[in-house]
Amino acid sequence: MNRRNFVKTTALAGATLSLPLFSIGKPATAASKSLKVGCIGMGRMMYWLSEGFMTRATVVAVCDVDTTRREVAQKRVHDHYGNKDCAAYVDYRELLARDDIDVVCIATPDHWHATITIDAARAGKDIYCEKPLTHDIDESIRVMKEVKKAGVVLQTGSQQRGMKEFRVAVELIRNKVAGNVLDIKSNFWGPGRPYDLGEEELEPGLDWNRWCGPAPLVPYNSKLSPRGVHKHFPAWRQFSDYGGGGVCDMGAHHLDIIQWALDKDDSGPIKALPPVEGGTDWGAKLIYEGGLEVTREDGFHVDFICEHGRIQASRGQFHLQLEGKTIHKFVDREDGSLNRAIALTERDFLEDAKVRLPQQKKGGHQQNFLDAVISRGQPLAHIDAGSRSAICCHLMNLAYREQKAINWKPEKLKFGRGAKKNWLKGSRRDYS
Repeated sequence: MNRRNFVKTTALAGATLSLPLFSIGKPATAASKSLKVGCIGMGRMMYWLSEGFMTRATVVAVCDVDTTRREVAQKRVHDHYGNKDCAAYVDYRELLARDDIDVVCIATPDHWHATITIDAARAGKDIYCEKPLTHDIDESIRVMKEVKKAGVVLQTGSQQRGMKEFRVAVELIRNKVAGNVLDIKSNFWGPGRPYDLGEEELEPGLDWNRWCGPAPLVPYNSKLSPRGVHKHFPAWRQFSDYGGGGVCDMGAHHLDIIQWALDKDDSGPIKALPPVEGGTDWGAKLIYEGGLEVTREDGFHVDFICEHGRIQASRGQFHLQLEGKTIHKFVDREDGSLNRAIALTERDFLEDAKVRLPQQKKGGHQQNFLDAVISRGQPLAHIDAGSRSAICCHLMNLAYREQKAINWKPEKLKFGRGAKKNWLKGSRRDYS
C-alpha cells in the first residue's frame, strides 16, 4: 500500500484512527507499523533514529554513500525483523523513486538536508529531518515552499520540544506567569569556521564526490566522514561549508525553544548582531520586534529574565524564580528530582492555564511525527518551526562572519538594508 492509498484508507476508517493534532508518544499502533520508512544517512544520529522507526513503523530501505555504514545498517534492519527485506542504496534518489515507501528519515550532514528534503517532498514522501533543517537562508525559504506545495508532513528533529523542562518553561512564558519577557540568554557553542584540513588516503568504498554533494568538493579527510562505523559525532559540524558550528548544532535546539516560547514559529528576529568585544565569540545577539534581545552567553541553555522573575532550563535542569525567590528548582541532586520540580510547577502555576502544550509520552518525537502522518495533522516541530529556527541560526552565523548588523524582515523573508547578494546562499555548488 503506497502513502496515498494508505492515507485514503485511514481516512475512511473514521474515528478508529482519529488522532489529536499534537498527540505525542502513543505506543506503536497497527497504523504506524504499516508505514514503510526509508532511512538516508546512516551515521551516529541515524543509529538511534532507525531503532525508533524499526520499533514504531517498518524500515524497508537504508541509504549511505559509505559502503561499510550502509551494509552494517542493512544487516541491523535484517536482524531486527528476521528477514532480508531491507534494500540498500548509494543514491538517495533511487530510494525516493520507490512507490511503496511512505516516509523518509534524513540524518545526513547538514549540507544535504534541504536538497534531499525538497526531492522527498516532490516525491510525495512524508519527512523526518534532523535539525538544523537547512544549511542557509535560501534553503529555508525553498524548503518551506516545496513542503507546503507538496502537502506532505514534515517533522524537524528538534526533540527538545518534547522534554518536560523546556515545555514547562515555554508554558510559563506563554502564560506570563513571571510577567513579560525583558531579556533572554542562551548557552551554546560558537560559529563554524572555514575548512582547513589536509588530504588523507580515501576510505575504500566511499563515494566522496557524492558525500560532498552540493558543498565544495575538497580532498578527503576522515574528520568529515570517519572511516568505518563510528560511535561519535564527526567534526564536519565545525566547518561552515558542511555544518554551522555550535550555532547550528546545539544553538538550533535552544533558539528553537526561544522561538517557541515567544510564539514565533511563523516569524523570527529582525536583526542579528556580532559580539561588541573583538576576539570573542560570546555576546552575539538576535533582536526581536520591540527590542527584546537574545544573547549567546554562558549559563542555562535558555534563560528568560522577566518582569517578576526568571525562568531557566537546560537539559535535565529547571529553575523558577519569582520576585527574587526560588520557587521550584532542580539543578543538581541535592534539589530532589526534576520530575518533582516540574510537577509542582505545573500544579502551582499551570493547572488552569490558558496555554498548555503537548506532553511527551512513550514514543516521543518520532511517534508524534507518525501520528501526524496518519492523521494528516501538524507535528510538533513542523515545517515553519524548523525552517524559521534554522534561519535564526543562519542570521547569527552571518553576524559572526560579517562582523556587522544583519537586518532581517521575517514577514517577507528578506534582508533589510545593507544586505549583500551572497548572504542568502551558502557556498553551494551545482551537483546532480
